[in-house]
Amino acid sequence: MENSDNIIDPESYQSNKLDSSNGTAEGYACSADEVNDSPVEEVRLTVPITDDPTLPCLTFRTWVLGILSCITLAFLNQFFGYRQSPLSLTSVSAQIVVLPIGKLMAASLPKKTLKIPATSWSFSLNPGPFNLKEHVLITIFANSGSNSVYAVGIVTIVKAFFGGQLHPLAALLLAQSTQMLGFGWAGIFRKFLVDSPYMWWPSNLVQVSLFRALHEVEIRPRGGVTRLQFFLIVLISSFAYYIVPNYLFPSITALSFMCWIWKDSITAQQIGSGLNGLGLGSFALDWSTAASFLGSPLATPGFAIINIMASFFIVAYIVIPIAYWTNAYEARRFPLVSADVFDANGGLYNVSRVLNYTTFEFNQQGYDDYSKINLSIFFVLCYGLSFATLAATLSHVALFHGREIGQQAKASLKHQFEDVHTRLMKKNYDPVPQWWFYTLLILVIGLAMVACEGFGRQLQLPYWGILLAMSLALLFTLPVGVITATTNLQPGLNVITELIIGFIYPGKPLANVAFKTYGYTSMAQAIMFLSDFKLGHYMKIPPKSMFLVQMVGTVIASSVYFGTAWWLLYSIENICHPSLLPEGSPWTCPQDRVFYSASIIWGVVGPLRIFGRLGHYAKINYFFLIGILAPVPVWLLSRHFPEKKWIKFINMPILIGGAGAIPAAKAVNYWCWGSVGIFFNLFVYRRFKGWWARHNYVLSAGLDAGVAFMAILTYFTLEVKDIDGIKWWGSGIDDHCPLAHCPTVPGIKVEGCPVLH
Repeated sequence: MENSDNIIDPESYQSNKLDSSNGTAEGYACSADEVNDSPVEEVRLTVPITDDPTLPCLTFRTWVLGILSCITLAFLNQFFGYRQSPLSLTSVSAQIVVLPIGKLMAASLPKKTLKIPATSWSFSLNPGPFNLKEHVLITIFANSGSNSVYAVGIVTIVKAFFGGQLHPLAALLLAQSTQMLGFGWAGIFRKFLVDSPYMWWPSNLVQVSLFRALHEVEIRPRGGVTRLQFFLIVLISSFAYYIVPNYLFPSITALSFMCWIWKDSITAQQIGSGLNGLGLGSFALDWSTAASFLGSPLATPGFAIINIMASFFIVAYIVIPIAYWTNAYEARRFPLVSADVFDANGGLYNVSRVLNYTTFEFNQQGYDDYSKINLSIFFVLCYGLSFATLAATLSHVALFHGREIGQQAKASLKHQFEDVHTRLMKKNYDPVPQWWFYTLLILVIGLAMVACEGFGRQLQLPYWGILLAMSLALLFTLPVGVITATTNLQPGLNVITELIIGFIYPGKPLANVAFKTYGYTSMAQAIMFLSDFKLGHYMKIPPKSMFLVQMVGTVIASSVYFGTAWWLLYSIENICHPSLLPEGSPWTCPQDRVFYSASIIWGVVGPLRIFGRLGHYAKINYFFLIGILAPVPVWLLSRHFPEKKWIKFINMPILIGGAGAIPAAKAVNYWCWGSVGIFFNLFVYRRFKGWWARHNYVLSAGLDAGVAFMAILTYFTLEVKDIDGIKWWGSGIDDHCPLAHCPTVPGIKVEGCPVLH
């Protein structure tokens, strides 16, 4: 299996590693005397082993461009997040835009030193040429602004869907505390997830490659191009092409040939649909289809791609067909693939019949007179896979990384568990004191208690709920961080958190979503902070500068997201209610409607009536046991056959959860993602390693940037003005499989579907 020779065994690495006292030459140019002993080949091929600690970092340009990037991305992402066609801007957009602005500021601003009144501090408006480290810190600012604030969804459903009121200070504290809790978990685990050379965070290599292409001076090879020229070629090509799938020919994002051949067959369309079926033979000619749900396939290690695609094939083409066509859980009454909730007759579940909108509590009589909750068989299995993935994550990390983590805990005290990058960072920069993280953690916990226990307990979540949610986040940050740092895939806590609080504290929808936010978001934020710290580690950014930029960026982004949402919710009449909005109004809040539905299903109806003894799907809880036990056979085989290095690359959390992105992701996304990833990270990586090392991650960044800029351009010039493209067969955002969502049980009536007899 790919990568079996690319990661050095911890024991051999530790024994062969250079002693830090002999590894670094005096000064900052370390390449002459330092050995690149990173145990991960992709890192050795991508990340430089030089550093210039004299470069200024927290400059006037860094603060101005960083804060502006953070505010701009936060405002635009929240503003367009409420619209029918949400627009998501990533930090790569700011990363490219700020480069010429930074160079312009370096060329035009006076080199004047200004003193801050009443202090001994001073700064220069222009400390010299715009440098790489300033650029990295500005991008970290932008990254804070590009990551949405999950807690804003609570503010939205209270005001727009429940018709209630939240105290603005309680809502602001909720937004800030959920985002900032992650700093505490990041501080606790950074020794293991940042300093460890085995935690290599594959997605960061895309950023490293792009930064190097934008800043390093290269001599163009004869008959070739520099990395910057290659990036610009890819960027322009991606930008020009994306007008086709984004505007002129949207159907090219999912081409399902079986549906074109068998136009009247429900079964054929269920098998062939790339959007609403199993996607056999479907594909797309669109980069966003390949990268939108599973991340860039170029940034995902080859062994992880194999695990994920194996998971997809087993689930989609073995397990699901058997379960569906044997009618498990009455599966044929409902669509094969759907994220919706259904009643016993195959129709969409009418939430109003089981919810008392006056008290926002469960209506038992209405529920008894109506129907239990029913899910599509794919959705049921995805919940089961989610349960198993989290359990397998704990088991896998304990078995495969427990010894390594224990060794590192001991070795870190003696400064032995290091590679070249860790040695350079320790030589040139002071680390962030642990008390910074702990002080911030205690402060944020206090703010969370005030938000939930104060203001008349509007959020319904008691203090013990906050502590339990934080305990879950603390428990899972390390194992989820290990999986993310080695595979580029991040298991989430959203399902398990709403399941736990739903059992413990049923009938409280706001308590359910608040608990989920404190548990899920604080862990996700910790993973983001740790990933950014690793990027700073690779780019040799002073850790204290990284900490300060992350903290300030998070506070600013949380405030802007909250302020923008509050302004829109109180200024646009009937926002999030399509039936009450003027015709053509874009303020339909599609993402928040899903969040609202989850609060009803998990917080009102509750998991006891879905996955408990009162529901249809109680047996799905056995997936927890399956997940705990699944990594054990692989671990035993790896111990019994240590010479078979490929065994360790059977990653059970990924193999189990690989198909878990469905039904949000579609079969066509998997086909495209897997095809591109296998070609570049298996075939090209092995046969043309020189080309791969030079261009692979730059290619990923260029494709992403081109798609992002064309999406922005078409949105602001065409879509916001309701200027539609040519009306023809290919203008629909579908794969022309209208029967793929239909039930196959006789007598079930669903709009748009034939009634079988």
